[in-house]
Amino acid sequence: MKLNKIHHIAVICSNYERSKDFYVRILGLKPISEIYREERDSFKLDLEVNGQYQIELFSFPNPPARPGYPEAAGLRHIAFEVDDMEEAVVYFEGHQINVEAIRIDPVTNKKFTFFKDPDGLPIELYEK
Repeated sequence: MKLNKIHHIAVICSNYERSKDFYVRILGLKPISEIYREERDSFKLDLEVNGQYQIELFSFPNPPARPGYPEAAGLRHIAFEVDDMEEAVVYFEGHQINVEAIRIDPVTNKKFTFFKDPDGLPIELYEK
């Protein structure tokens, strides 16, 4: 058995329209399909990340809050590669998103930083 690649990452949001706007308009992910599942009172939005990966954005009525930050058990964060860290930081700050100070990975010497989605899920930017 061999794993080929990550197929998708599922994210549950508390406010579907707010999160949809964030992932589509701010992050620039391309919607692939959107469905409403009446039996679960839930939207599911499939998003393309530069033609390579997929994020599934789910809404559910009254989802529990994230258990803690930053080291709760489970998914820690989503990371996206960028070509120019400073350009990316300026872009997100221009959308009133609080971005942490740029740091340097001590192993790779690459720049990285974090910000949060509308529900507090940490998102990392990592320079190519």
